[in-house]
Amino acid sequence: MGGMSAALVTLLRLEPEPNNYVKSSPTATNTNTNPITTNPSSPFLSLSKPSWIVRTESNVRKEIRKKPHPQCVVCHGTGRVDCHLCSGLGRTNFIHLAMLPKGEWPKWCRTCGGSGLSYCSRCLGTGEYRYIMGFHFMEQRDNPHPPHSPS
Repeated sequence: MGGMSAALVTLLRLEPEPNNYVKSSPTATNTNTNPITTNPSSPFLSLSKPSWIVRTESNVRKEIRKKPHPQCVVCHGTGRVDCHLCSGLGRTNFIHLAMLPKGEWPKWCRTCGGSGLSYCSRCLGTGEYRYIMGFHFMEQRDNPHPPHSPS
């Protein structure tokens, strides 16, 4: 994760420029009492837009996640399936529509947190094939004590 770092740079300049001053005395040709600026295009206080400086590192390879072998038969090795409550949409209102009607806000699914995904119940999110778990009962020929028959 050390491949990228970002910093927010904001510049603020508070000093007036040399050609930007206000005359407060009325002149003979201009009799109104409003102050006159000599350079109206440059204000006293100028703010620059915030900009992001992003530094990246070269030769950083993206990790490719290997799918397990054998894969889970339900999630096909991803470990995630569609949420059962929101059907993979991430919201619980108007799930029969692809887009919300105008003016409606989504009500996010509390089960998946709005992602639309949940862990696979077969592999528990590992993506690996899990064999059937259960009890292995002994067969009749392996049992030295046969069950009693009611007679």
